[in-house]
Amino acid sequence: MLAEIMSPYLIAVVIAWFGSHIIKFIVGLTKNEKYKLRSHLFASGGMPSSHSATVMALVTVIGLRDHINSGLFGLGVLFALIVMYDAVKVRRSSGEQGAAIQALIKESGSKVKLPRAAKGHTPLEAVIGASLGVLIGAVVFFSTR
Repeated sequence: MLAEIMSPYLIAVVIAWFGSHIIKFIVGLTKNEKYKLRSHLFASGGMPSSHSATVMALVTVIGLRDHINSGLFGLGVLFALIVMYDAVKVRRSSGEQGAAIQALIKESGSKVKLPRAAKGHTPLEAVIGASLGVLIGAVVFFSTR
């Protein structure tokens, strides 16, 4: 019934995004992190990578519905690789630089407002997120046929 109202591609993306953030919240609770669920739904970084989960859920549905030899699947794989590379390499690096800048500002006693330091992902967080996305994409595909 849900597939009649919404695209299975979008269903997979939404479930992967919410699912990965719920898991991320639970992982945070086990580490005694003090986050509210609402703010945690929009947090960056952490286990699992919601970036990886959402793009891989989408690519999985594309591959299963449109077949892996389609141009759309090739484009989806390229998109997923760019997103996951960015999450692991670029955003992680800029997050580490942001944390270093925050430490320098605090250490110097400056009154400069601390910049936000967004977290990226470790390779393991990206792999777990990608695996979660493939699983969700497959479940959505088989349940919306």
